[in-house]
Amino acid sequence: MPDHTIPTPLTTVTAFAGFERIARGAKAEVLAQLRQRADPSGVLLFDDLSGALIDIDLREEVPCAPPPTPTGAAIGDEAPRSVGRPKLGVVAREITLLPRHWDWLNRQPGGASVALRKLVEEARRIHQGQDTVREAREAAYRFMSAIASNLEGFEEAARALFAGDQARFAALAAAWPEDIGAYLQALAAASWGGDAAR
Repeated sequence: MPDHTIPTPLTTVTAFAGFERIARGAKAEVLAQLRQRADPSGVLLFDDLSGALIDIDLREEVPCAPPPTPTGAAIGDEAPRSVGRPKLGVVAREITLLPRHWDWLNRQPGGASVALRKLVEEARRIHQGQDTVREAREAAYRFMSAIASNLEGFEEAARALFAGDQARFAALAAAWPEDIGAYLQALAAASWGGDAAR
């Protein structure tokens, strides 16, 4: 019996030729398999986490040359260190808030950045279940839209997906080609649990 589970995060893509699943695994591995096909045209590649269609570039990857050594520096010399604390994966982006929001944030222990990080982490914790359900539904819908939009019952299946009607969704997906229905069920699996807002 074919294995239709979604690969682990290290193996993140699935390839379809028409309605048949032909490969899955790490993106580099799947692309290598597709390069071996006599006719790779018409193949669709999907991200197993988001359900998004991925552009395929089947040209062989060329290894990057090492960057040139700066003038006057010997290989192995360390670059001068910048002033300040080391980067810890912090990304600086611009946000817009009302003055009263900035005032409140600036009065918090640690300042605005620390307060915002705490608020985001708390919101992520509180809404984790809802976010998981929403992301699974969106992933399933992206895949459906890309590959199954012309199949009978597509619109009704989409309504069942977003309404949280698992039985109806499963019945409609079961009428589609086996690999499509199985992959779609795997993408949508997390959308049936929790008390998510619809």
